[in-house]
Parts: sequence; C-alpha cells; structure tokens
Amino acid sequence: MSKTARKHGVAGGHHGHHGNRPSHQVRIIGGQWKRTPLPVLEAEGLRPTPDRVRETVFNWITHLIDADWQGVRCLDLFAGTGALGFEAASRGAQRVVMVENHGPAARQLDASKEKLKAAQVEVRRGDALALLQGYKSPSLTPTNSSAGFNLIFADPPYHQDWLAKIMPVCEQVLADGGLVYVESEHALEGEELPAWMAPWEVVRADKAGMVFYHLLRRKNIGSQA
Repeated sequence: MSKTARKHGVAGGHHGHHGNRPSHQVRIIGGQWKRTPLPVLEAEGLRPTPDRVRETVFNWITHLIDADWQGVRCLDLFAGTGALGFEAASRGAQRVVMVENHGPAARQLDASKEKLKAAQVEVRRGDALALLQGYKSPSLTPTNSSAGFNLIFADPPYHQDWLAKIMPVCEQVLADGGLVYVESEHALEGEELPAWMAPWEVVRADKAGMVFYHLLRRKNIGSQA
C-alpha cells in the first residue's frame, strides 16, 4: 500500500488496504440496502474500507450490541465514500452523522443519501475535529447514558496525528457503553501505546494488509454513577 496516497489525506478516509482496486464502487454488505453500490471517487488518499473488513467489523458490532441497531446513534468521521456510515444506516441505525471535508466527496455522500432515501443520515461538510468540538456542547449532545453517540467510526489519513487530536474529544461525545472503530498504521495493543490510548481498551482487533483495525471502548465503562 502506498503511503504517499495518504499524503494529502482526503479528510474523509475509509481508505482501502489492498492496493489499487480496479473497481470504482463498493457495495453495502447487509441490511435493507444490501448489495447497493456506492461510488468511489478518484481522489488522492480516498480508498474505502474493503468489504471483508467491513463484514468482520459489523459482525463484531452486531454481536456487542445484541443486534439492536435501532438504538444506535452513529458518527462517521472522515466519511469518504460513506461505506461505514451507510452500512450502519442500512442495518437500522437511528441516526448517522457523516463528516467529510472534501467537497466532491461530500457532494457524493449527499447524492448517495438521496438515492437511498436515507432520512436518518445527515451529511456535514467540515473539519472532523471542529465538528467534534461542537458536539461537546451540552445543548447538542450531553454526555450521559441517554445521549451522545453509541458508535463512532474514525478512519483518518495516516501520518497526520489525527487520532491524538480527535480521540480525547471522541471520549467526551461517546455515550455510556459506546464503541469507537479505529483504523491505524500501528497496532493499538502491546506495551508502547500512544498517550491518547490511556482511557481506552481494545474490545476487538485484527489486521488487513498493512492496516490495523480495532473496536475500542472507555475503560471506565459501567463505573459511572
């Protein structure tokens, strides 16, 4: 996998991990829109999470939430093609907010939303960190057991220290018991972990090619009054 492809990192990743893919679309794997194609734009650094990885991740999540997708409020940071966010919506997620900073990709997300008539999907163009900071406001998503996001997807461009910037804020907008899906160029298990991992524990993890993907949750889960 070429690291230079991430250099300008379309701020909306879901970058693929199998080199140059000949096709220019991905397909939703499960739910009401199963097998529906989503276009992949020709944009540097924009490569969607492969089908087999998404299938694995959504199997993990479905098991951990006891298949109760109807109760899920999802935030898809660096949305890219929207493959992860639309997958969650297809399976019945109550709300999906997609964040994308790249104009053409954001417009494509809007077009896909219209095509699918996905009323529960909200596309927001802008910087992921700035939007997260906005969700810290108590008037928007108070971080208690009945609000905040239950599921956050974070697949940022590599080598730009995005996870160190966004994960402390993700912790503040994540509902109790919530999960964060993270892709990174390094494993988030072992002894030499980045400082931002301190509040988090790895629930599930695997590797595809040169990319490590993980489901995280807060370590203090269940200890709050």
